[in-house]
Amino acid sequence: MPTVAQNIISQLEVQGVKRMYGIPGDSLNGLTDALRENGRIEWVHTRHEEAAAFAAAAEAEITGELAVCVGSCGPGNLHLINGLYDANRSRVPVLAIAAHIPTEEIGSNYFQETHPTDVFRECSVYVEQVSDASQMPRIMNIAMREAIEKRGVAVLVIAGDVALQDMPRITPRKIAKTEPRVLPSEAEIERAAQVLGGSKKVTILAGAGSAGAHAEVMELADKLAAPVVHALRGKDHISYDNPFDVGLTGLIGFASGYRAIEDCDVLLMLGTDFPYQQFLPEEATTIQVDLRGEQIGRRTKVDIPLVGTVKDTARALSEVLPRSKHRKHLDESTKHFAKTREKLDELATPSKRGDAIHPQYLARLVDQAASEDAVFTADVGSPTVWAARYLSMNGKRRLLGSFNHGSMANALSHAIGAQAVDRNRQSIALAGDGGLTMLLGELLTVKQNGLNVKTVVFNNSSLNFVELEMKAAGYLTYGTTLENPDFAAVAEAMGIKGIRVTDSADLPDAVEQMLAHDGPVVLDVLTDRQELSMPPTIKFEQAKGFALFAIKTVMSGRGDELLDLAKTNWRRMF
Repeated sequence: MPTVAQNIISQLEVQGVKRMYGIPGDSLNGLTDALRENGRIEWVHTRHEEAAAFAAAAEAEITGELAVCVGSCGPGNLHLINGLYDANRSRVPVLAIAAHIPTEEIGSNYFQETHPTDVFRECSVYVEQVSDASQMPRIMNIAMREAIEKRGVAVLVIAGDVALQDMPRITPRKIAKTEPRVLPSEAEIERAAQVLGGSKKVTILAGAGSAGAHAEVMELADKLAAPVVHALRGKDHISYDNPFDVGLTGLIGFASGYRAIEDCDVLLMLGTDFPYQQFLPEEATTIQVDLRGEQIGRRTKVDIPLVGTVKDTARALSEVLPRSKHRKHLDESTKHFAKTREKLDELATPSKRGDAIHPQYLARLVDQAASEDAVFTADVGSPTVWAARYLSMNGKRRLLGSFNHGSMANALSHAIGAQAVDRNRQSIALAGDGGLTMLLGELLTVKQNGLNVKTVVFNNSSLNFVELEMKAAGYLTYGTTLENPDFAAVAEAMGIKGIRVTDSADLPDAVEQMLAHDGPVVLDVLTDRQELSMPPTIKFEQAKGFALFAIKTVMSGRGDELLDLAKTNWRRMF
């Protein structure tokens, strides 16, 4: 008679699960042994459970299918939490199997005891404990259904002794993913169409909810003569083949994206939970389309809420709208974007010999050399800024990051999941030096599992984006310096090819060499610490903050830092 664990593995196999991410532990012995016996689901052994959850999140986002990670009882579970928060906030289907202490010891403050159902409650759409073998098939089916349909994290908590219980062999059933069409009512569509059709200055803000709706959004933008601003998670879904594109807005966005929203009379938000209220218009009429009605109006006042899928709602609006003759707002916005793009491209240039490398130049070279279907992952902080501004999408490429949760150390771990899905597809991690060192052991995961991940390190010996935030708030930078090793040498010690670049002239060949190498590579690039990743508009408080920073820097005897800052960013002024 098979065990509960063996039946779990059988259910996962029928569901189409190809791999499982995690670290073994005694409370997981039943599960890992069942996995060994099965032999058809790959075990991807990570060095940290947080990385396992990140990797599963990346797999789920790329495939749209259920991905699985596991954690042993107590600390193993707790290590999963940050990656699961990221997966849940990114709305991707992940099943986490969390082992528990022996059943008879629960409630006794036993070794490694936690309360997993309480611990995982906030970072999941479903969490339940299997206390007896008879529960397992039904609870597991519910968990998988919840993860798939709600596009979130489901956690199955099971004690190690329960996983080893015998139970009858079950006949697993695959949970079919549904793809419903959801439309607002005809009256709501008509009301929205009247407002949109009556405006001469409509701007669209499109987010991740626009995935799969590129053609419909383009048709609607043409009908409305509307510039299209995209949120960061909408970049790889909406920015390509888009004559209406005016870039991003927000803290890492473009001046053109900010202006297109600031100048509009009507803002049409499509599948976005864009969080920064200060970059949304106060006076414009706002129409928000979202599949989840509870998300509408969380960030700004919404005059017309529309619950529906972006694809179907955009098509319905296009069908009742005439093509607008008022195209001045669109023309001015796209011209402004062209100027903004030109200025940004001027910053992506080689530095003088002996000077630190401009991170914009590094990002541009990687973009130009990468394959047409590359998967890019970006660490939170300045690597995300350069990815947002210099990576070009084409409908085949993907850009993943911790864009909702905002966690450090995601890039390499996300790249592990992306590469595990397809080992023949380029997986390029744009890693910050702080993010990489936080989960540095995952380079060993890459090596041990034969994953051809290319890790590009933006090595500026600092928590660079944190320093920018400090300067903008008027604080002296403090506690942000990183004493880094030679990451290329560290990689070589791990059996991974390492390349170190300190001069711009050597960078093009190094990028080509990295991408041509058959195996994992760490490209360690010394980038300029003082490079400013400026927001699209400078608020008075930020300008005041920079002035205070300058005064404090001089008064504290750190005037040379101010000179370095001015030297690096002088080219922005001309």
